Amino acid sequence: METYMIFRSLAIIIICAKLMGILARACKAPQVVGEILAGLLIGPSLLGWVEPNDFLVKLAEIGVVILMFEAGVTTDLRQLLKTGPLAFLIACAGVFVPLLGGTLLHMAFYGFSAPPTPEFYKSLFIGVILTATSVSITVETLKELGHLKSKIGTTILAAAIIDDVIGIVVLTFVIGFRSDNTKVSQVIINTILFFIFAIVVGFILYRLFNRADNRFPHTRRIPIAGLALCFAFAYIAERFFGIADITGAYVAGIILCSLHDSDYIARKMDVNSYMFFGPIFFASIGLKTDLSDFSLSILWFSIAFVLVGLLCKIIGCGLVAKIAGSSFQDSLKIGVGMMTRGEVALIVSQKGLAVGLLSPVYFTSVILLIIVSSIATPLLLKFLFIRHPIKEG
Repeated sequence: METYMIFRSLAIIIICAKLMGILARACKAPQVVGEILAGLLIGPSLLGWVEPNDFLVKLAEIGVVILMFEAGVTTDLRQLLKTGPLAFLIACAGVFVPLLGGTLLHMAFYGFSAPPTPEFYKSLFIGVILTATSVSITVETLKELGHLKSKIGTTILAAAIIDDVIGIVVLTFVIGFRSDNTKVSQVIINTILFFIFAIVVGFILYRLFNRADNRFPHTRRIPIAGLALCFAFAYIAERFFGIADITGAYVAGIILCSLHDSDYIARKMDVNSYMFFGPIFFASIGLKTDLSDFSLSILWFSIAFVLVGLLCKIIGCGLVAKIAGSSFQDSLKIGVGMMTRGEVALIVSQKGLAVGLLSPVYFTSVILLIIVSSIATPLLLKFLFIRHPIKEG
């Protein structure tokens, strides 16, 4: 491929992704849905304007690392500590029940298998995809209804954050286990060693960054150094611990999330994501979605995947909330608030494709889940809050 042709591809991707993103917003759907559909439209499956290549794959990988770093930077640790054990228990159920449901779903369609066969880990990975929670749409709905700072709103927000942290840890284990030459004990040891390293080195780096932030507040050198930290942790995680690079990037963001200028860092990262790397990453999902193998069985699987994905969050999270003493109506609100999927589900899917745990045809199922959950969640939440209002402010 001629070097100058990559500029043509980039121009087409960015323009089409943004136009489709604007159209998606106009239809009350997440912008990322439009960007994914843009990739599907201009890719080999339909118009064939852009062919996936190694350069675009590398750019998409950079994009996903930056997105996870930004997710870590915007994590509110104080919010996590405030909500206490209830949010943690809800998050655990929000990971375990969909993980089990997704695994059994894949086995029901394609046959039951036991570890350590490759088929078992492919089934398990379907469950891993369903563990993710995207709370951005829920937050906007709760804000509109005036319940974002209520007990229910706070619980949903904190549980979603913890949910994603646990989900990333589960992803780390599954990717480690998928290798026939890797012992379970070695995966566990590597994971523990990485998080020990992250805690010790992260504390030191936080102190250094905090000192620099106090001395040079609101200057671009802090986000630049943060971006370098993101890439360094992504490299260290993969190279020395066998941990997913996105885990390293997420942890790097967590290290910096308590800085005074954490929002400033996130805004600077968002410029990179919004203008360039984000559209390329999400469009690349569409580019790599292979519709040539789409069949009636995949359609039925996609429908079942969406239903299992939604119901497992409602049942898992809602049941724990009910056991913990919440009313049935409040438990249902928490369960519904936790069922949206978004960027993290796509990031996990992308990682599964990269390591051979997921076939491109299943991206269609993930995209369908994101669209349906993004539309259904705000509608159901509004209905529940109107039907069963709460007194909290």
